[in-house]
Amino acid sequence: MENRPVLIAPSLLAANFLELGKAAAMLNESEADWFHLDVMDGRFVPNISFGLPVISQISKVAKKTCDVHLMIEEPEKYAEAFQKAGANMLTVHYEACPHLHRNIQQIKSLGMKAGVALNPHTPVGLLENIIRDVDMVLIMSVNPGFGGQSFIEQTYHKIAQLRQLITDSNAHALIEVDGGVSADNAGQLVQAGANVLVAGSAVFASADPAKTISELKSAAVAGLGKM
Repeated sequence: MENRPVLIAPSLLAANFLELGKAAAMLNESEADWFHLDVMDGRFVPNISFGLPVISQISKVAKKTCDVHLMIEEPEKYAEAFQKAGANMLTVHYEACPHLHRNIQQIKSLGMKAGVALNPHTPVGLLENIIRDVDMVLIMSVNPGFGGQSFIEQTYHKIAQLRQLITDSNAHALIEVDGGVSADNAGQLVQAGANVLVAGSAVFASADPAKTISELKSAAVAGLGKM
């Protein structure tokens, strides 16, 4: 069995926004490891979600890592504001950052962990020259912008490629996967090399979200045991 962390990060994008306080309390008491917070600007992706005021309130009650995923253009303009709002991990998109190294250095200089996200069509090889500088790579297993989409099967191969790049580069980045994640594919994702599984609809559309998180965790750990 390989010794690497396997974390569950439920996405509050799929929660009932009228009851975010209850959702946060549930996550605090559940087996979830992180709070995953998706920020969309309606420009980089064709949807608008929540922003700084909501994250600021959630971070005040969250007892776990606030993992903020920026699906926005010009993220450098807002990095400091998200740090002040309580982000612990800040992930920006490769496709939105023509000066990615500068973005990563900015995030780290603000005291946060730095992640970089890849859209489904973006090859992992493009990260070769920055893989040792990032704390996490987020592989999108659906096209970003909307919850509830079907998982893209090519993602398994992409995760394995990224795991190989991390190993070959003597890097230590975590691999996060977001989109269409459920207890049915959690084990296979971990076997391919993933560390952090983001699940939105699978958790918050279920009758018992805390139980679903537990099932996700069990499936993910079982996948690690098959390594």
